[in-house]
Amino acid sequence: MRHRRLILAIAISALIAAGCGNDDSDDVAQPAESVAGGSDLVIGQVMPETGSLAFLNSPMIEGIGLAMEDILGAGGNVQLLTGDTATDPDVAPEAVNRLLGEGAHVIVGAAASGVSQSFIQTLFDAQIPQCSPSNTSPSFSTQDNAGFYFRTVPPDQAVSPILAGIVAADGATNVAIPARADDWGNALSGLLATSFTELGVAYQIISYDEDATSYDATVAAIEDMGADAVVLVSFSEGAQIIRGMLEAGIPPEVMYGTDGIYDRNLADTVDPSNPNVLDGFVALTAGGGDEFSGRLIERTGGDVAYGGQAYDCVVVLALATLAAGSTDGPAIIGQVQAVTRGGQKCFSYAECAGLIAEGTDIDYDGVSGPLELDDVGDPTFGRYIIAEFIDGELTVTGSEDVDLAELG
Repeated sequence: MRHRRLILAIAISALIAAGCGNDDSDDVAQPAESVAGGSDLVIGQVMPETGSLAFLNSPMIEGIGLAMEDILGAGGNVQLLTGDTATDPDVAPEAVNRLLGEGAHVIVGAAASGVSQSFIQTLFDAQIPQCSPSNTSPSFSTQDNAGFYFRTVPPDQAVSPILAGIVAADGATNVAIPARADDWGNALSGLLATSFTELGVAYQIISYDEDATSYDATVAAIEDMGADAVVLVSFSEGAQIIRGMLEAGIPPEVMYGTDGIYDRNLADTVDPSNPNVLDGFVALTAGGGDEFSGRLIERTGGDVAYGGQAYDCVVVLALATLAAGSTDGPAIIGQVQAVTRGGQKCFSYAECAGLIAEGTDIDYDGVSGPLELDDVGDPTFGRYIIAEFIDGELTVTGSEDVDLAELG
């Protein structure tokens, strides 16, 4: 996958070339006259171009690219620098530090909650705003160093009741939850456990080391408990667990995947010789509206997971910068909640930027739905795509919207 390259302003290109001597960052087109004038907002993108979440990078990177095009097309002053987290908490901070050194005012990413945790303190200390389109761990809602952090996807309190409800409705009574032993895996498996308890469904969390060389013990534990359904809280390593379950005679019809394994190429990864190997497997992920998904699919070939949320990260940061009239981190973060709630509804960067220029308080509703960011920077609305492998293809079978205020 190659996202469209944009051409950076000459002066910025020269500065980056002199400062780092490499071409890891994508170039961005010289913007037209800004609606609000002032300095360019430099956005640092940190996405999993490699590593265990690399399969998710396409819709997010393309979503960011579409946002950049729309903002530039409306006369916005934005530039993009890129870095690879490698889905690795040891690598990601180096990428972030490089982007900050190149002049990034804000960061979009990381994809994985645990990876964002590896540099959130750095951004807090430097007072650099950060938006993640896909961090769903509840931890960010309460931690002290999240003052410059917000996200456009709800925490996992939103998705866990949906997934547990689907599994229970399919008749499961004894559910295995193999889960990564990291921040995201521990949190989501615990929330799923709570949801299953409320539904009267028995469960067992089977925690595993995501860096293990073998997952035979995890598969054996699933067999030993006699599970009649399995909910995988996994990244790409989940393919190995699925392969082991299939070899043990556990059919794909009783398997369910969370967003970390929502991959339309998963069947090919599990068994490239059998395209129907996962028929019946159900997976959920956060998504966007139909119109934006259509734009995204043209670039990704079908992947949409978190693309709308990535788009909205960029637009919210750009609008907050306009509202603040500054690229200063505290000024930007101080406007993030304000531009997503309580003002006049608007639905695009161009429309919202025009209102800001007129001095109007805005309420941006994005391509991922109404954001309404709360006081800790969490959206209060979630839109989820439900899909199933049918005839070898991961096919969208439904969607569900969630108002987190109704969850209590």
